[in-house]
Amino acid sequence: SLVGSEMCIRDRIYMCIFLILAIYVLSRLVYIMIFQSEKYQAKADELHDREREIKAPRGEIVDRNGVVIATNKTVCTVSVIYSQVTDKEKVIEVLSRELDMSEEKIRKSVEKISVREKIKSNVEKEVGDRIRNYNLDGVKVDEDYKRYYPYDTMASKVLGFTGADNQGIVGLEVEYEEYLEGTKGKILTFTDAKGVELPELAEGRVEGIVGNTLHTSLDVNIQKYAEQAANKALEKKQAKYVSIIVMNPKNGEIYAMVNVPEFNLNTPFELNYETDVSKDSDEYQKLLNKMWRNQCINDTYEPGSTFKIVTATAGLETKVVDVNSVFSCPGFKIVEDRRIRCHKTTGHGTENFVQATMNSCNPVFIEVGLRIGAERYFDYMERLGLLRKTGVDLPGEAGTIIHKIENVGLVELATMSFGQSFQITPLQLLTAASAVINGGNLVTPHFGMYAADSDNNVVKTFDYNVSESVINKETSETMKYILEQVVAEGGGKKGQVEGYRIGGKTATSQKLPRGSGKYIASFIGFAPADDPEVIAMCIIDEPVGIYYGGTIAAPVIQELYLSLIHISEPTRLLSIS
Repeated sequence: SLVGSEMCIRDRIYMCIFLILAIYVLSRLVYIMIFQSEKYQAKADELHDREREIKAPRGEIVDRNGVVIATNKTVCTVSVIYSQVTDKEKVIEVLSRELDMSEEKIRKSVEKISVREKIKSNVEKEVGDRIRNYNLDGVKVDEDYKRYYPYDTMASKVLGFTGADNQGIVGLEVEYEEYLEGTKGKILTFTDAKGVELPELAEGRVEGIVGNTLHTSLDVNIQKYAEQAANKALEKKQAKYVSIIVMNPKNGEIYAMVNVPEFNLNTPFELNYETDVSKDSDEYQKLLNKMWRNQCINDTYEPGSTFKIVTATAGLETKVVDVNSVFSCPGFKIVEDRRIRCHKTTGHGTENFVQATMNSCNPVFIEVGLRIGAERYFDYMERLGLLRKTGVDLPGEAGTIIHKIENVGLVELATMSFGQSFQITPLQLLTAASAVINGGNLVTPHFGMYAADSDNNVVKTFDYNVSESVINKETSETMKYILEQVVAEGGGKKGQVEGYRIGGKTATSQKLPRGSGKYIASFIGFAPADDPEVIAMCIIDEPVGIYYGGTIAAPVIQELYLSLIHISEPTRLLSIS
């Protein structure tokens, strides 16, 4: 009886264990089938679904008048699905021929065991259609989008371009990526457990969502005229490059920015000149990087005499000089142990400050700079934004290269006063000059105005910092008067436009090392001189032959302004006197 009792207890234990396990299993089944049904259904679907991402239409970029300067073009992405390929050799042969790729490269992709292997993207639609018509098992041709630039080279170093994934790489394309990029779409294909497509089930397609349109301050007409003028100067002077910036000095809106030679935005990975360097080499990539550089903001230079705008402004502000101050120029100025000459070696003789500016007299500006002193000089450079970046909405802006103030002696201050011994970007100087002539407000130069969705609803208006009253209005009025005289009767006479009031300043700066015989000629001109609505700058790097800014750079801005007279809106910018 004792044995029977023990067996009975054991059976009951087994029964309890069985019931506990049964209850656990049943509860798990209920939990999985009811509360986790969506999760496991999705996992089951993954065994039979194949998703392929497709690019979304990228938002367009338009100029201030709504002219499209960057848009999209329908292209194709060709890929293969290993498990569905039935005639491997046929696939390799067709794709190699149609895509102009080596059979070896195609074979690696076709024989790679993967869910989906991309062969090539941004394939022209005509080519994609031909491949699709072969009806090759396992070959997928999906339509998506590629960036397209209707004007090819126009504003190439401003707009920038996109890569194979349709993301911005340089320029405005990358700066405004978050607004321009769309939401990717997808194609859904149904397969059996082996991954073979089920032909009786049609593909599903979820279209991508288009990105926002970027409205910019660029004006296509002004940009075209500026590029024409720059290319003409580039060819005539056989220069290294020519840059032009056209801007509204009152609010910083940039109407045009030119850096010739430009490059073709639709083929950005091809150099704009012939070379024997292999495209697969690091050296070729370095050449591409150099070609893509925007000299107006990525490179610094010694500004030379155009910087006398800053010295004159600081001198007037600190009251160490006024328009009636009288100087004598013997053709040089001795500072400590240095004899610094004037461009007119025989000297300008007796002259007042207005005449000295018209003559671009180095000894007078050295004297003004020394009167100001290093501390106050640096203060006004800071006020005019010359010791920091402008904040322009383009990537890669360079900063000022200058002595620390504690290392600035009399000689350094003397050379700085006429634009040597430090480096800034062209846009930094144009922005400072804008503050000088607009009444004293330091604006932020920019291109982006606002972003709008596909229904033209504004989703973001871009705001830019303005530092008000960095100089006095009285100083600004005086500087406008002086700079108008420079163009009317001084070294900037070749920047005149008949019937219009133009102010400006020329420069001829010698590149380092001194004595190399290489120069940069430049000119800044604004109009109308009494109430400027437009300011423009031209830089000619390493011109051959005559290299004086007043002789070769001023006429470029003159030609540009003459062209703008024929456009109704910019005519208002120049204003008839």
